[in-house]
Parts: sequence; structure tokens; C-alpha cells
Amino acid sequence: MVVDKTRVIIVNRQKEVKIPTGIRMLIRRCCNAALKMEQFQGSVEVSVTMVDNSYIQSLNKQYRNKDVPTDVLSFPMVKDGKYEIDPDTNAQILGDIVISMEKVLEQSERYGHSFRREVAYLVAHGMLHLLGYDHENGGLEKRRMREKEDQILDSLGFSSAVSYVREEA
Repeated sequence: MVVDKTRVIIVNRQKEVKIPTGIRMLIRRCCNAALKMEQFQGSVEVSVTMVDNSYIQSLNKQYRNKDVPTDVLSFPMVKDGKYEIDPDTNAQILGDIVISMEKVLEQSERYGHSFRREVAYLVAHGMLHLLGYDHENGGLEKRRMREKEDQILDSLGFSSAVSYVREEA
């Protein structure tokens, strides 16, 4: 494996949705799968925070000027192509992923797949944003990002045959 050490800090800041057993391990596996696929080198830190709709809506309003809840937000810690370095561990700090667990539940039901698959998809999506991918302009960039998400899901044993359109909130 190319990555030296991956530290995934997972925090649950919501009480709306009960977190099933194994979700924290799935989040770690998904982060590692994204890093492996991208052949990312060196030690890294990433944080994943599980929140409710009202919390993610306040972040979405503050940082994106969109006053609606969304499913996932990513906050990369990169400047001029370089990630911040944790002085204690010398690891690159990729950034933060924030996921609405209420949206996970809602979207897994809407699209007819498991809660676990929806979590994996949103973590993969968030990780790709932390690694520099973007879909905001659509077109080829959006298609490339979607293909990468499918590769990550496939590597974790989730079928990418399920297709749906992300809410652009």
C-alpha cells in the first residue's frame, strides 16, 4: 500500500439517526480506498463528522450561501497545492468531511440501497473533494469524479450499478 499511515478521526455530533455497528470501520475503509486508488503518498489525517440536517444546513449557509440541508460537505486543508502538516505526527491534514446522517437515511430509502452504501458513497465523494476533484462545473470533471466514486464503491464491494443524481444543495 502506498499510504504510510492514515488517521481517520470520526465524530458523531447528532442524535437523530442511530449509527449502525460497523459504520466507523466502513468510513475508515472508504478513506483508505480513495487514497489507495489515487496512489496518495505519505501519512494523512482526515476527519469525518456525522451531523443532523440543521447543523449541515447552517454550514451550507455559512460556507456556500445555500440555506438548505445537504448530504455532504468537504473542507480541504490545502493551500497552493500543499496540505497542512500536523507538527506532532508530520502527517498531511487532508481536511474535514461533514455528513448529514438524516440525509443518509433519507437518500438510502429514496434510491433503494443500503444505509452502508450511502455512507460509503458520501465518504468517497467527500474524499475526492479533499483530493482536489470537483463536479461543480459539470461535464467531463463531473463524469470523472463519478467514475472515481464508482471505483471506490466497487473496491469496497458495493455495486455501482445503482445510478442516481445527487442533490445539488
